[in-house]
Parts: sequence; C-alpha cells; structure tokens
Amino acid sequence: MSQSTTAQIIRETLAAELRRDPRLFLMGEDIGAYGGSFGVTRGLLAEFGDQRIRNTPISESGFVGTAIGAAVAGMRPVVEIMFMDFITQAVDQLVNMAAKLHYVYGLNCPLVIRTAMGAGRSYGATHSQCLERLYFGVPGIKIVAPASGADFAALLQGAIADPNPVLFLEHKLLYPLRWEMPETPPEPVAPGSARIARAGTDVTIIGWSWMAFEAERAGASLADKEVEAEVIDLRSLAPLDMATLLASAGKTRRVLIVEEGPRTGGVAAEIAAQIAEQLPDGLDFPVQRLAMPDCPVPSARTMEAALMPNAATIAAAALDLATRV
Repeated sequence: MSQSTTAQIIRETLAAELRRDPRLFLMGEDIGAYGGSFGVTRGLLAEFGDQRIRNTPISESGFVGTAIGAAVAGMRPVVEIMFMDFITQAVDQLVNMAAKLHYVYGLNCPLVIRTAMGAGRSYGATHSQCLERLYFGVPGIKIVAPASGADFAALLQGAIADPNPVLFLEHKLLYPLRWEMPETPPEPVAPGSARIARAGTDVTIIGWSWMAFEAERAGASLADKEVEAEVIDLRSLAPLDMATLLASAGKTRRVLIVEEGPRTGGVAAEIAAQIAEQLPDGLDFPVQRLAMPDCPVPSARTMEAALMPNAATIAAAALDLATRV
C-alpha cells in the first residue's frame, strides 16, 4: 500500500490510460507545462508531448466542440474545464450536440469532461459553484462525483471507457487529501452505482463528492451517540442507483440528503421525489434535505463556512431525524 493525494491519483490514472490507448488525448487551459490550475496534469506533457496534452485558448465552447468532433471521429478526448462555473460556456455543445448524437444519429461520443467543483476555498461566487443540476436529467449525459481515492481511479477509468459523454466532477477540497492505495490499480467502475460508505439501521444519509466525505465523518460522530447512520456515497448522479437508495431508505425509514449547492431545484429534490414515489408508505417521516441557502457562494471565508454543510451540521440534522417520535 502507498499513500497518494487525490490529484496524484487522477494524474496517475490519466497517465495509465494515455499509455494504454493511443486514441486518448487531453485538452484544457494551461494543462501542459503549468499542469493545470490544481496541478493535476503536472508532468504529463514531458511524457506524452503536445499532441496528446493540448493547451487550449480560453474558450470552453470552442474546445468542447472540438473534442466532440474528435470523439465522433474515433478519438477519446478528456477535457479539463478549469472551474465548473465555466461549464456554462459549453452548455449548447454538451446539451444540444454531445448528448443528442447517440439518440439522433446513432453515433457514439466517448467524451470525458473533468472539472473542479465546489466551495471551501473562498474563491467567491463565480469560482465556487456546484452546477451539476444544470446537466442532471439531460438524457445522454452521465455524471459521476467521486469522494474517495479508490473511486477517483475506478470511476475515471469507467468514464473513459464509456462510449458516450461523462461529466467527471472533482471537488477542490478533495485534491490534497491522502489515501491508502493498493499497488494494483482498482478495477474500472462504470457510472450507475452508489457505494455504502457506512452501514447502519437508524437513518440514511445520502451525499456525493465532498458532501459524501463529510457525511462519513458525521456518521462516525453519530455512533458515539448510539445512532447508527447508513451513509451512502452516491458516486453516480446520472444514472442514479435507485435500487441501493431505496433499499437503504426502506431499511432505516428515515432519509437525509445532503447537497452543497442551493436547496431549490437541486439533485437532492429529485432523489427525494423518487424515494417518495417509490416508497409511499415506507418512511416514518418525509425525506429531509440539507443544502446551502438559495444565494451565491460568499467570498468571505467565515460566511462561506457558515453556509456550507459540514460534518457537524449533517450530524445534527441526522440526529434530529433519527430521534423523532
């Protein structure tokens, strides 16, 4: 076993895939000699050269469109969008082109979009957003959001192997975290499966990305209060692993969904609706949600921390739900 940061795990996985498949190449702003804003691609240019590690202009619509064309032509592009906030610049390319190619023309579009998401670094309103809700529910786009070192490797391999578009979401706060990793890389995991991060019987806590990480910490603290929380790391937002979610909800009969983005109209709301529809008499109380308020992410560190769900606020909300009578 060896320790690696999340950023190193992503880099090593990309390098292994580049060595394995000559059709694979990377595109993005400053991903070459600079190594990307978070250092994820550092060193790859020296090994693979500028034909496979391609710096792009500041034009997300332009280079995502280029990648879509390359994917349709038989290449395997992996695009880095520096901050998820800027994925808005590529909405038309992704929603009206990449997502439709399979359905309308019978074409595959093996495209991976990697992007850094989330708050916690005081980057302000336009560099801290969780915008997965914009693409969640768009037919033809898969979305994965790992929360552990092994899953960053396994899900990235699975995303690259997928024949159609996958958004691969990387939370900024996860990049420096260290994980024990086996010498042999984990097997690929395709989009569509959740992970039971902690088994329990009293309350189900569902999260993804950084919120799944914080939910695990909350689950550990609840055990000290003799509350056994079942923590589910969603891993895949599209498609959802509703079988795992429904099995847990039916067992604990109390469900809390944690989302970093604004409360209204988010992924948590859709999951809550599906659980309510499919388990109409299976819960003791309505599904609860914990999320940021409906406002932009503040720049001030103290304000940002006050609004962002964390292990303590998750534990408090789960404890309240688990002990209701």
